[in-house]
Amino acid sequence: MHGMSGMGAAVLVAALALTGAVAWWLRARDGAIREAGQVGQPTVFERLGVRPADADLTVVQFSTAFCGPCRATKARLQQLQATRPGLAVVQVDAESHLDEVRELDVRRTPTLFFLDREGRLVGRSSGAPRADELTALVDARVEARP
Repeated sequence: MHGMSGMGAAVLVAALALTGAVAWWLRARDGAIREAGQVGQPTVFERLGVRPADADLTVVQFSTAFCGPCRATKARLQQLQATRPGLAVVQVDAESHLDEVRELDVRRTPTLFFLDREGRLVGRSSGAPRADELTALVDARVEARP
């Protein structure tokens, strides 16, 4: 029996290590804006009424009604939009657009998609992005006016 308890302890330590590694990875990715290849079809965004040709950068934010970080992210985007005429923001209620949520693999809110004027996906974030990262990404593609 002594051998089994040693093996059980090893399994427990391995499980805890794996859990810790996964938790660290999720925290590291939370809200991080990353470059993205083509995900989903442009028609998904078209169905949502997104018109990327109208702006230098279009941010599509998927949110839910009771998501606190969603409200903070929306407010930050509105602040950025006030001084950057080339920025368009489209708010999408994830609960009302479940087909699009599945097609775009939205797993949490807020999830943001960043589209250039040609409708290409140039970035994506899952979870609330840090305000400075969000500003930097917008400023890399949209000119701020004084």
